[in-house]
Amino acid sequence: MKLSAYEKRVKRRIIGRDHSFFAVCPPGLKRLCKDELMGLGFSKDTLDIIPGGIAFNTRLTTGMQLNLNLRSPSKLLMRISRFKADSFEKLEKKTAAIDWVLYLPQNCTLKFNVTARKSRLYHSDAIAQRCEKIITAQLGSGNGVVSPSGNKSTQTIHIRADHDEFTISLDSTGDLLFKRGIKQNVGKAPLRENLAFAMLYWAGFSTEDILMDPMCGSGTFSLEAAMMKANVPPGFFRSFAFEHWPGFSRKAYDHMKKQARKNIVHFSNKQIFASDIDDMAITALEQNIAHEIFKPIIDVTKQDFFSITPCLISSPQQGVVMLNPPYGKRLGEKIDARSIYREIGKKLAADFKGWRAGIVLPSRECQSYLGLKLELKPIFHGGLEIFAGIGII
Repeated sequence: MKLSAYEKRVKRRIIGRDHSFFAVCPPGLKRLCKDELMGLGFSKDTLDIIPGGIAFNTRLTTGMQLNLNLRSPSKLLMRISRFKADSFEKLEKKTAAIDWVLYLPQNCTLKFNVTARKSRLYHSDAIAQRCEKIITAQLGSGNGVVSPSGNKSTQTIHIRADHDEFTISLDSTGDLLFKRGIKQNVGKAPLRENLAFAMLYWAGFSTEDILMDPMCGSGTFSLEAAMMKANVPPGFFRSFAFEHWPGFSRKAYDHMKKQARKNIVHFSNKQIFASDIDDMAITALEQNIAHEIFKPIIDVTKQDFFSITPCLISSPQQGVVMLNPPYGKRLGEKIDARSIYREIGKKLAADFKGWRAGIVLPSRECQSYLGLKLELKPIFHGGLEIFAGIGII
């Protein structure tokens, strides 16, 4: 089929070229993200660790693949322009010079994320309003196309001004990457999936391991471990912002997912043992694992951590135990955190000797309460700095 002039422009300038991408990483996870990217074929010298994440160049199709497969970052931005502007006149001129109809569909709602640092143009709302007017006019000119899916989408444009240097980026991801599209029910203050992955990774969790998740809540550790064992891409059950872009190929993306489906590993016996004392948590997890991939892998029981023994596991040396004990408001004012962590430490030392472990700690002091030799890795959750305690019991 003969391509239109517009389709040729999209193919030549968007699909056929390398673009600058930026993987936005939560604090503490940049090196893990770099390891992931290298595992997906990027060489070390093509990845640039900079404040906030990792920069690299690749094609749009590979960007789609990365959204599907990366577990640790928050989102993937595609840089589309860099320029200097110290006045609104220059900003408007440079913004208008971008061929927006090649990047975004006509029928989208625009959202802006603007940050300005030590720039003459510092008012984020004013910057967003000027840019939105220009972009909306271009998209409404009739020179582009509607979303390939036919549905209206929200597209986020990131504008960063630093010393009058502007960087314009498109959010290729949409909802943050930690949203795997599996959980229908969540408990209070659930651990984000990318943090759960990081802790499993740091503890050396592999496809040969079993996992015990004895304070499972809504099952973040269990579900993340199940996806890793079954070789399910983290983005397999969700959609992305790039699926509405003019350069998106449904055929190419469906082929990616078809190949991923072929590589999924199915288990007939339990590999992950999740438990909690909270009825609501157990009900939520049972609903979350309803998919045919996860139900055979994950065993869910209502049980107190302090009554559990890992003797039901035939190879305890292959075991990993992950704990996200309640803290802060979840713990309540009448319960002493020190005594809880002391009891957890005693239980682990008595019944999980030789196991690899990961424990979420609200402060450095909690490690001393545990009485275990763990490496502390700072992570951020809900705006708070907490710690992942990783080590062998």
